[in-house]
Amino acid sequence: MRKMYMILLVAVIVTAVFITGGCRRESASAGRTDTLIVGLAGMPANLDPALTNDMPSAYIHEHIYNTLITVDYEMNPVPALAERWVWEDPTRLRIFLRRGVTFHNGDELRASDVKFTLDRAAVAPQIGHITGMIANTAVVNDHEVLITLQYPFVPFLSHLAHTAASIVSERAVTTLGDVGHSQAPVGTGPYRVVNVVQGDRIELAAWEQFWGDAPRVPNLIWRIMPDAATRLISLETGEIDIMYALPPTDMTRVRNHRDLDLHHEMSLSTNYIGFNVTRPPFNDVRVRRAVQYALDMEAMVQAVYLGAMTPTSGPINTMVWGSTAEPRPAFPHDPARARQLLAEAGYPNGFSTTFFTNEGNPQRQDTGEVMANMLRDVGINMEVRLVEWGAYLDMTSRGEAPLYMLGWVTVTGDPDYGLHALFHTSNQGGAGNRGFYSNPAVDRLLDQGRQETDPTRRAAIYRELQQILHDDAPWIAQSAGAEIIGVRNNVGGFRIHPSGRHRMWGVSL
Repeated sequence: MRKMYMILLVAVIVTAVFITGGCRRESASAGRTDTLIVGLAGMPANLDPALTNDMPSAYIHEHIYNTLITVDYEMNPVPALAERWVWEDPTRLRIFLRRGVTFHNGDELRASDVKFTLDRAAVAPQIGHITGMIANTAVVNDHEVLITLQYPFVPFLSHLAHTAASIVSERAVTTLGDVGHSQAPVGTGPYRVVNVVQGDRIELAAWEQFWGDAPRVPNLIWRIMPDAATRLISLETGEIDIMYALPPTDMTRVRNHRDLDLHHEMSLSTNYIGFNVTRPPFNDVRVRRAVQYALDMEAMVQAVYLGAMTPTSGPINTMVWGSTAEPRPAFPHDPARARQLLAEAGYPNGFSTTFFTNEGNPQRQDTGEVMANMLRDVGINMEVRLVEWGAYLDMTSRGEAPLYMLGWVTVTGDPDYGLHALFHTSNQGGAGNRGFYSNPAVDRLLDQGRQETDPTRRAAIYRELQQILHDDAPWIAQSAGAEIIGVRNNVGGFRIHPSGRHRMWGVSL
């Protein structure tokens, strides 16, 4: 079976190279120095940072808002809207704001905006795992706030650097409302929104009164291009300058193209296949384990990613502190064991199910097709369906997908972020736990891990937690993720950021 997959994929690659490899077109970007264009696979779900926590939205949030604290390329907290900060005690953080910061509507940033933002974020269901530990925020004066936490929380500074904690204008949100603000967002970031064409593009322009270094390119356009082949052709012709989510099958093509550069680095993310554990037959742990035994994960990851990513045995990969994962599958390939478990669960003849994933990500579609072939060997008939990104997030948040595929970036580098949102009962639905998994022992350990300040004891908590998750098998850790991005070689200053939110204001043409 492994050989069959590789032959098919090689044939696809050879065909692609034959058709396009020797073709050189006149670059559409020739002479264009005032507008940087980035190709994305999916439309951001929402431009208001309190209303979503998906990566396509975070790409835009990073550029139109600022957080109090940001993280550098080594993931160290550094000042942003906060000039400095001091811990009064383990639960009270005093923030001193930068002066002279102006929102895109012309209003000056005040401590009242920070209080409004954090109070709103603390109760927002989509981002509760990021900001829900905030008990209250008090205004000391126009440029000083005191944040009080419900309990000591070690990675809190990194949470303040998350785009979910982006500071919004109180006047803009209260005047426009949530819906209006999501359509015409007001931040303090290096770019402001000037035009949104749903499903096609988001156009940004440099904010003339930005408090930091001015963007090197005054206009930034995010093009929504779900089809990867279209994105790549647009990159080759210069219609776009940077291509996100480059398929592994096209890495050689980009690497060998004289006008393009390939950026490929391992990331803090995990690609996973989720079960809705509330829906039969996946409410039975024996069925979930049977599916894992039926899958030859090493063959799958090689076939889908061609060596660009590696299998992983746990929900947080080895780049994340506290991970117990190894570069191997969590369950060995054992179809006989899979059939035995299915029979024990009352499915001796298998069953039928549907695997959902989003448009614009061919690796997820390929994963579904490889899965369907492997599961057929143990009597499971699986259909693969593709859904537009926004609709896909909605349906999975409502629990309508029995099987689905997503990725999760542990953007803070701390195990709490990689585990709490995905497995705590309080986060069922759009906050991250789209499989609607619930285990009191897991909830208890996640709560303990949040409140423990001793690193050794925290590590022990997360080791125990990851063992329970292995045994419960609420989802399949498929692969340790990587960023694969194509960039035209007339683009200067582009760097992959470990958080996955790459910064375009330092990029030049």
